[in-house]
Amino acid sequence: MANIPDERYDEIASDPFCATLGIELTNLGSGTARTELTVREELLNFHGTPHGGAVYSLADAAFAAASNADGDTALALETNISYLSAAEVGDTLVAVAEREDETRRTGSYRVGIRVEGGESGGKRVGREEKGGDEKSETSAEIAIFRGRVYKP
Repeated sequence: MANIPDERYDEIASDPFCATLGIELTNLGSGTARTELTVREELLNFHGTPHGGAVYSLADAAFAAASNADGDTALALETNISYLSAAEVGDTLVAVAEREDETRRTGSYRVGIRVEGGESGGKRVGREEKGGDEKSETSAEIAIFRGRVYKP
């Protein structure tokens, strides 16, 4: 949470809609955020896979947190999402938002959504370095979200 006041973090983390779905803010920085959601039976569609609205909401929460982290109001202008594969009940979905571009009045963000742990464990690809020499397996993205914001 570099340079993000605790009060700002708490304000963003206490979003009532996210609480209803079970979305948790796990990291927040300037222009970046990470949210998590564990797939539960009540989040499935009639195909037995996570509802696209639940996956979208997870990504949108990371997007909103990242774009508002610095304290200035940022409002969504447009968003889109591409669904690449599904997850299973028990999987934890992780959305990581990163700012790609920013002007005085707008910003562009990319949010990657992947499976971490859970029953299926996600499709494993490559290895990712985390601090020093420690490495851990990462899973493929199951969805990609892009959004633009307006800062009034």
